[in-house]
Amino acid sequence: MRNDPLRRAGALCALFAAVLTVLVVLEWRPLLAVDERLARDLHAHAVTHSGVTGTMRVLTDWVWDPWTMRALAALAFVTLWWRGDRARALRVAVAALVASAVQQGMKALVGRERPVWTDPVDSAHYAAYPSGHGMTATVVCGMLLWLVPRSAPRRAVWTAWAVAVVSVLGVGFSRLYLGVHWTSDVLAGWLLGVALVALVASVSGRRGRACSGRSPVSPRAGDPAR
Repeated sequence: MRNDPLRRAGALCALFAAVLTVLVVLEWRPLLAVDERLARDLHAHAVTHSGVTGTMRVLTDWVWDPWTMRALAALAFVTLWWRGDRARALRVAVAALVASAVQQGMKALVGRERPVWTDPVDSAHYAAYPSGHGMTATVVCGMLLWLVPRSAPRRAVWTAWAVAVVSVLGVGFSRLYLGVHWTSDVLAGWLLGVALVALVASVSGRRGRACSGRSPVSPRAGDPAR
């Protein structure tokens, strides 16, 4: 089955996310040490490079903000629904809604504090784990990639992948650079996002038919059963 590798990848990401969550909850010292060291190094650079910091704030607050990503998902939903491709429209909506519910639920359950600085360059509220920016970008970009037709020109496909990868990695780095997340927060957001996209895409059924935009042709009388 062609969806089996996708399911396996999703299950693997979900497993890694579960292990990472346990380590965070148990406050495993080696993990916390890496988080703290990377946070200090990035913050030290951010406070002395205001231009880079300003750019990161624009990117994280506007270009890659979760609400920007949700707006893209909503646009995809409306477009698909208007075209009559309601099955995939619902998949996009479900992925975006579940992502929001999962990240907020985990934040409440884990209750991890964000990094605290005497000279902060940005601020964020609520719990840190997992990164909502990272998970939302991963889910939305992943679902948009899933919607790219198989018949699309190779250049268009590569461009879509490049934009998606830059967006997902970029928003994660911006959250770390601005000192509002630990590295494991962002990693968890990415892992959970990939797991969710893999789950939604792998159970979607006959994607090829949906992409064609045409209704299946009923067999004519006398045609052999297939």
